[in-house]
Amino acid sequence: MQNRMRIYHRYLGYFLAGIMAVYSLSGIVLIFRDTDFLKREKQIERQIKPNIKNEELGRELRMREFKVEKEDGNIISFKQGTYNKETGLAKYKSKELLPFVDKLTKLHKASTKDPLFFLNVFFGLSLFFFVVSSFWMFLPKTTIFKKGLYFTLSGIILTIILLII
Repeated sequence: MQNRMRIYHRYLGYFLAGIMAVYSLSGIVLIFRDTDFLKREKQIERQIKPNIKNEELGRELRMREFKVEKEDGNIISFKQGTYNKETGLAKYKSKELLPFVDKLTKLHKASTKDPLFFLNVFFGLSLFFFVVSSFWMFLPKTTIFKKGLYFTLSGIILTIILLII
């Protein structure tokens, strides 16, 4: 059993090395999702209903932290652009991820309706297999195995502490 686990662990590790490299890069990129890093500005003109109330305008334009800065007659000004109450025309700027980076971030955000769902489930199960199979790398009576258990426990405790904070 120990030799079989080592073989499975080794070849699955080689297979997953590429997936893990891409997945780790997409995770790093996601850390910066609330900044303008790797984003480009896009000018948008959108026709929406006229005479929308200020509170509803942010929801209609799908903008977080929407705030009206100035209202001058029929023109409502906000940080990203303007809205004409009479015509319903909204002109604003939006920041979007570069196309390749957007696809990369979708790797982490895949839902059950996305074909990437299968890759994510496979990847998650494979990582769990790595966790379990790593305990078959060394005999339980060895010092390395016992130290490995301490490191595993430390990793679990650190994760729980960071989740609580």
